[in-house]
Amino acid sequence: MGRERRRKRNKEDGPRAGNWLTTYGDMVTLILTFFVLLYSFSTIDVMKFQKLILSFRGAIGIVDAGASFQEDEAVFSGQTMVDAGQSRVETTDIMKVAERLRETVKEQGLEKEITVAVQQRGVVVSISEGLLFGTGVYELTPQGVRVVNTIGEILGEIDNQISVEGHTDNVPFRRGGFVGDNWALSALRAARIVSVLERMAGLDPRRLQSVGYGPARPIMPNDSDRHRQMNRRADIVILSGNTIR
Repeated sequence: MGRERRRKRNKEDGPRAGNWLTTYGDMVTLILTFFVLLYSFSTIDVMKFQKLILSFRGAIGIVDAGASFQEDEAVFSGQTMVDAGQSRVETTDIMKVAERLRETVKEQGLEKEITVAVQQRGVVVSISEGLLFGTGVYELTPQGVRVVNTIGEILGEIDNQISVEGHTDNVPFRRGGFVGDNWALSALRAARIVSVLERMAGLDPRRLQSVGYGPARPIMPNDSDRHRQMNRRADIVILSGNTIR
């Protein structure tokens, strides 16, 4: 009886002794798959990755940054090493320009009128209405011309596309040929800024575009005089990863 029980126990234990090989094989396969996945991510879109990091830093208050990382969700895009190197150079250049702009704004004591923010789409130089235009007027003041020209000279150091965007609050007004037409006012203001960037700062017109958003893209609710004043602005946007070849 004792021998039969031992034989039966040995037969039951025998197959179990090799079960670890199955587990080991599964583990090796998973590790191999993991490293293949890492290799597929080895070519990184440096520009987008940098923007993701900047957006995250802005979200926790390290740099000025608005809502970001919404337009391009993919961080990895399978770039060649040459393209990745070019993206790295462009990222460095645009960040140097952003720093130059911040230093210039500080030197001229215009921190309350001009902000320089790094966002997903690039560097946004936001200028308050009062520094550039009179109320309801689309012609730049002499001071506004000087400010735009100074910014344009710095923008001449890179080849990125520039988008000039006009913004207003939601209050209709009656002045001259405009009767409650904030859209037209914002578009004309953006066009005037583009004209100065081309004629005085010497920027290539192929780099420039002007857009009027009217009251459609406020940065604050239009619920107080202070907030409406903040919404009346012009943004000069250095678009990242978009250069003239």
